[in-house]
Amino acid sequence: MRPVVIPAAALAAAVAVLAACSPGGGAPPSVPPVPSSPVSTAPAPPPDPEPVADGPCPYLENGFVAQANGQRVSKVRTSADKPHPACFFYALNGKPQLTVRVYTGDPVVAKALVDKAAPVNTSNPADEPPGWQGGSQATDGGAVYAVAKQGTAVVVTTNQRQTVKARTVAKQAVSALAL
Repeated sequence: MRPVVIPAAALAAAVAVLAACSPGGGAPPSVPPVPSSPVSTAPAPPPDPEPVADGPCPYLENGFVAQANGQRVSKVRTSADKPHPACFFYALNGKPQLTVRVYTGDPVVAKALVDKAAPVNTSNPADEPPGWQGGSQATDGGAVYAVAKQGTAVVVTTNQRQTVKARTVAKQAVSALAL
């Protein structure tokens, strides 16, 4: 059995005739347009922080970072982010060895920042300090540990391949800031 094909012009004429016979009048009922793509209302994460001023870091001491990351700290720079600036700790070779970013605001943005740093599909689950959730993984340049709790995110990147170093610093940042 072959399917019946009705030309578009004949179909349009039939709809017009049926609409004219309906009790509502001569015009066919209007159909709301279907959007071509869904509209996202999620807030966009802020851009990555940039070092703009010399340190110190207001929530982490150089000695702690040096011991946790296994490298001496030659200098510290901070971002302009408020209320907690990102802290950039540099190695003796002048390159960044460890960066700590603290975001406070929209919970959706906090989670997006964590997922950007340590995507849930590719990273290991991270759940320290207690009550915080996120991920950790080795990266091309070292490792990352990123966690969020409500509207706060803490993202630590290190030039060392061991995620335990980034986790140790993240836990200390959360504690020092009483987050």
